[in-house]
Amino acid sequence: MIKFDARENYMLKKSLKLGIAAGVALATAATAAAAAQCSNDTWKKVMSAGKLVVGVKADYKPWGFRDPSGKLIGMEADMAQDVADAMGVELEMVPVQSSNRMQFLEQGKIDLMIATMSDREDRRKIVGIVGPNYYTSGTNVMSPKAVGIKKWEDLKDKPVCGKQGAFYNKIVTERYGAKVVAFTGNAEAKQALRDKKCIAWVYDDSSIVSDLSSGEYDDFEMPLSSEDDNPWGLAVPLGEKNCVFGNFMSGMQYNWLSSGRLIELEKKWGIQPTKFLADKKEQFKDWLAK
Repeated sequence: MIKFDARENYMLKKSLKLGIAAGVALATAATAAAAAQCSNDTWKKVMSAGKLVVGVKADYKPWGFRDPSGKLIGMEADMAQDVADAMGVELEMVPVQSSNRMQFLEQGKIDLMIATMSDREDRRKIVGIVGPNYYTSGTNVMSPKAVGIKKWEDLKDKPVCGKQGAFYNKIVTERYGAKVVAFTGNAEAKQALRDKKCIAWVYDDSSIVSDLSSGEYDDFEMPLSSEDDNPWGLAVPLGEKNCVFGNFMSGMQYNWLSSGRLIELEKKWGIQPTKFLADKKEQFKDWLAK
């Protein structure tokens, strides 16, 4: 056993105190530095102008699309309205596409983006994606109701339409033994499905839900449980991710998930209920609730 004399004990205790003090000082400085970086420009602009500009999809029914009058509506449009109401400001919605939604946020054309965007590491370097993620999408199939697909294993040794380059193709081939027939585009793949060249079309379930909601695929269904989920992320400007706006939007998402609000919106817009939202409601429920 190592022994210390009185002077060594004194010096050791003094060193520990100095080390702790230095650590606290560094942590305080780091916190202060982080706070100093929060200009909260977007939040201040919105509150000062009394208007929140949100980028949503205009061509992705039922999350974001135009009604006969041209008004932007859908599940994410309703979410945008929730945010504006919570902030006590007017809402303006701007249509965005997958190709420009992050750029619109970077350039200040929108204050907030809620536009069916998957949360990915490379995107977190460009825009301020805050958690908890509000939704998810995964791999599924669209098939004629008459085919009667009940489980993924029903695809074994059957022709399944796919899109060239999509990772779903490899999944259903290796995991379930499907014979994927890949086409250059979605339109060609879905036409092949109509022409009965395959028993199903494998793709992102959110896109399939969009097709099923269009009224053009009444004889088709999405019969399986989605797999390989990829959560969706809404975003504030990158510089405000850990500031007032980012923290506010984290709270909005938590409340949407814990209250079941998004489950209500799924039902309102005819979206097939997702296990993701049911699980999140259970995860975030009030532990004292009866």
